Amino acid sequence: MNNAIVKTNYCFLRQKELYVGKVRDVYNIDDKYLVMIVSDRISAFDVVLPRGIPYKGQVLNQIAAHFLDATADIVPNWKVAVPDPMVTIGHLCEPFKVEMVIRGYLTGHAWREYKLGKRTLCDIEMPDGMVENQKFAQPIITPTTKAAEGHDEDISREEIILQGIVSEDDYRMLEDYTRRLFTRGTEMAEKMGLILVDTKYEFGKKDGKIYLIDEIHTPDSSRYFYLDGYEARQQKGEQQRQLSKEFVRQWLIENGFQGKDGECVPEMSDAFVNSVSERYIELYEKITGEKFQKAALEDVEKRIETNVTKELCELSVKN
Repeated sequence: MNNAIVKTNYCFLRQKELYVGKVRDVYNIDDKYLVMIVSDRISAFDVVLPRGIPYKGQVLNQIAAHFLDATADIVPNWKVAVPDPMVTIGHLCEPFKVEMVIRGYLTGHAWREYKLGKRTLCDIEMPDGMVENQKFAQPIITPTTKAAEGHDEDISREEIILQGIVSEDDYRMLEDYTRRLFTRGTEMAEKMGLILVDTKYEFGKKDGKIYLIDEIHTPDSSRYFYLDGYEARQQKGEQQRQLSKEFVRQWLIENGFQGKDGECVPEMSDAFVNSVSERYIELYEKITGEKFQKAALEDVEKRIETNVTKELCELSVKN
């Protein structure tokens, strides 16, 4: 369980540049396609943790592909092909510099703000008297700026439009797509005995058309509760059973780390790393209803290179 892929450095045909994100390595191919390799890196509080999580990249990539296919009737998306368990190739789009966060429940960042006495988030009012993990009357959209480095920041709809980050017409479409995607995700989760608590979507534009880009409904971008027992746990004031990255954040908080200056990331033991890997696999199986097929961990780097090169050659022939 130690062969996690935390770094790649390929040189693909017609490659122009490589962008290394917190989790993904993204290769620009001739300003036309992106090769997105989902590594096994894991981040929390906008910090990449020192150890990778085996199979995490495969889980995220395959869940994202599953939901991109399941929502393609709502909004066009960037996906062209999935040539490898850890790789998606898709259209290069100009990304909007906001992330569309939508919350169905008062939890995570929203709850932490609420506990401090704040009753507005991104200029959206939150009623008094709510408790942690309580469902909002209607899902709320709380966008964030998309930071190249450091922390993303909450921002209101009005500020996004006022600052010209997104035009008013485009932003209306982003909001509409966000609500419809969240509704679809909620319906799909419920069929699997889960609650889609909150998530984020990213969008971009190509040839004047808006596309859904990046991942969707994965444990890195979304939070899930188990539906069974949700009400009983709320009534008792108990924590909800959840499948998301929040348990990693909670572990870090309990060990004195929230990404603040001067704090050190706690040591990640083999047992903890393996438990995180198992949780990611559990979510894959729970949300898709399919048995997770572990890809071979031997020669992963070569496998990725071979599969991507073959797909890029086929795309070149088609075009």
